[in-house]
Amino acid sequence: MDIKHLQYFIEVSNFNSFSRAAEHLFITQPTISKMIKNLETELGVELFDRSRKKLALTDAGQIILEQAKLIDKAFNNLETELDNLTGLKKGHIRIGLPPIFDAHFFLKIISSFHEKYPGITFQLVEDGSKKIEEDVANNFLDVGIIVLPTKNDIFDHFSFMEEDLKLILHPSHPLAEKEEVQLAELADESFILFNKDFVLNDRIILSCNSVGFNPHIISESSQQSFIEEMVAYKLGISLLPESICDNLNTNVKSVRVVNPSISWNLAIIWGKNQYFSYAAKEWLQFTKEQLTKGFKDD
Repeated sequence: MDIKHLQYFIEVSNFNSFSRAAEHLFITQPTISKMIKNLETELGVELFDRSRKKLALTDAGQIILEQAKLIDKAFNNLETELDNLTGLKKGHIRIGLPPIFDAHFFLKIISSFHEKYPGITFQLVEDGSKKIEEDVANNFLDVGIIVLPTKNDIFDHFSFMEEDLKLILHPSHPLAEKEEVQLAELADESFILFNKDFVLNDRIILSCNSVGFNPHIISESSQQSFIEEMVAYKLGISLLPESICDNLNTNVKSVRVVNPSISWNLAIIWGKNQYFSYAAKEWLQFTKEQLTKGFKDD
């Protein structure tokens, strides 16, 4: 049985006539008669009483007609919903964002996408790169922004930003007046870092190790604003991306770090072997185009 059998049955019931239903459906009467006969054979009941002059439903036919109309309605609703999805009138996108980067330009892209596709909704989740990777892998998120490198066997990615980290410290700190600071000069400092869910935590510790010291970490946080406040209260120093440092308040100062400089590379990731919704595919393509265009304009 397929949906056509039921739809033809409904039409014959509506017209109480095989010939008129066939004419309405632009098919021949033998075709529609054969379809109804096949349906009766499959169901094991007669749907129409053919002994009368006027075609009439049997008791079984009446019951099946009620269910056939429900099935037909559900099928039409399904087609409409699929059309909405493929036409991007509806959809939902789950995006993981690290609280560590300046999201203003990114939110501007989401705003432009929303203007184009107002029926698509967004769920924005803030977390560190490690947790975002885990959630994309488990299909809790469609896409995520993380610090490279990533697991290339699990994720596809699009890299869109690379910049250095800068030292942030209180303006009264002895190093605050320098144009640049050697990383080794921070060996005796107290560090305030993002917590271990952030790849940046690992990156900073490994870089310090490479110049001969293990950083003395007095506090870890998941919030950039809290780290900034702690530095402003002279509790320690921190290292933050250059784009974040451009928007710091006057209670802290940023200085370039060299020998080595510590860089980070941001990328959008998505699962290689996971279902990707129409909305998520369109958003990813739109975002990649906007990011590429933005960098060209710069």
